[in-house]
Amino acid sequence: MAVFARASILSDFSAFATSQGLQPQALLAQAGLPRDVEAHADSLIPFRKLLALLDLCEAQSGNRLFALQYGLFQSVSVFGPLFYLVRNTKDVRAALIELTRYFHLHSGAAAIALEEQGRHAILSYTVTDPAAFGVRHAVERAVGVGAQLMRTLLGHRWRPEALLFQHAPCVDLAQYRRLTGLLPSFNATCNGWLFDAALLDTPLQAADPALHRLIQGHLDNLEHISAQELPARVQQLIRSFMPDARATLEQVADYLLLSTRKLQRLLADEGTTFQALLTETRQAMACHYLQDSTISIGQMADLLGYGSQAAFSRAFQQWYGQSPRQWRKANRHPE
Repeated sequence: MAVFARASILSDFSAFATSQGLQPQALLAQAGLPRDVEAHADSLIPFRKLLALLDLCEAQSGNRLFALQYGLFQSVSVFGPLFYLVRNTKDVRAALIELTRYFHLHSGAAAIALEEQGRHAILSYTVTDPAAFGVRHAVERAVGVGAQLMRTLLGHRWRPEALLFQHAPCVDLAQYRRLTGLLPSFNATCNGWLFDAALLDTPLQAADPALHRLIQGHLDNLEHISAQELPARVQQLIRSFMPDARATLEQVADYLLLSTRKLQRLLADEGTTFQALLTETRQAMACHYLQDSTISIGQMADLLGYGSQAAFSRAFQQWYGQSPRQWRKANRHPE
């Protein structure tokens, strides 16, 4: 089963890729990701495509530490509403505990842990997807993001004592020191930052308990979808899975931790079916794409999960009584 992450994981990608002399839109397309993925932070992307994108960026830029540098460049907006939850807890310890509790809503392919060992604490990151290839990219990006988060919470007090990696170095150690200020410990038992545990007691002065409760309620609702909300949630997942050609009943049911039979029954109770939601979503997406003259009919067929342009054109003809090209000509936005 494919494992997914929130598209917010790619925040600031275009800006950083451009700074490295790369063409971000072309790289996103090459990795099989929507070109406008950064504009849809709450959508879902396959985690393996994130790894493929980082691998492409490293190869084309010649920068072996592209992922680490990218993580250090990203803002805390990468966490989406999860950041506002942790920022409004009483202290750093509570913030990191909340982060570990809700991180699965940000990425289903990894886990964060906070461990206290005497006077030291370790904030670690582990890729949990057993099928992931190119884990070093994910780890180094996440460690960079972790440093940004801790710097945001602690300001100048953030002075880690060690940086730990389970993998071996891929470049001269001086390059790691230049980026992180530390010589990492490689082949370690975990990936993450080791720091003074006393920092965990640092209060977050601007915390707003009422805002924390509000965001916590929002995140809890993401985990418990009501029956009435299920069709909209299924359509959101279909849109997210569509470019990966995996918008199937089985894929959506797996993501929602339901059997296909139970999902079909719950949708029937709401007066719809998975096929009806799939068709409605494809129709809406097709019309949206047809109004963008930069997307070819063939690309559109791929984005909507059709095996061929001919199959998409036949379906469109059945929906609207005209071909995609005829519809585009009649409904094109004025220049």
